[in-house]
Amino acid sequence: MCEQLVAYGYTSDEVEALYESLTIRYERPATPSRYTPDFVLRNGIVVESKGRFVTADRKKHLLVKAQHPDIDIRFVFSNSRTRISKQSQTTYADWCQHKGFQYADKYIPEAWLDEPVNKQSLAALKRLLKEK
Repeated sequence: MCEQLVAYGYTSDEVEALYESLTIRYERPATPSRYTPDFVLRNGIVVESKGRFVTADRKKHLLVKAQHPDIDIRFVFSNSRTRISKQSQTTYADWCQHKGFQYADKYIPEAWLDEPVNKQSLAALKRLLKEK
């Protein structure tokens, strides 16, 4: 309504104006955020357990992975065959495979617990603990 009133004032031939004809892109400033993992295994593997894996969670984990590439983050889903939305055929498992995350269903696999220490991930986690 306000836009119409403004435009009404410029209907004469003296003023040439185009309404919403341009899009200006900008970046929002970074918002400092925190992520608290559900579990950190002794071997440096970070495990996040999820029942629902909503868009905000997926975005968060992509940002965390991009900003902390040395940390080995994995997911345990209640059901990895759940679709990410009603409109999508993509499952939680598909998303993980596409984005490079390991995942499991229901429980932390024994194999993850038995893996040798991931020195790179453990070192990154120790650096973060020192920053606290």
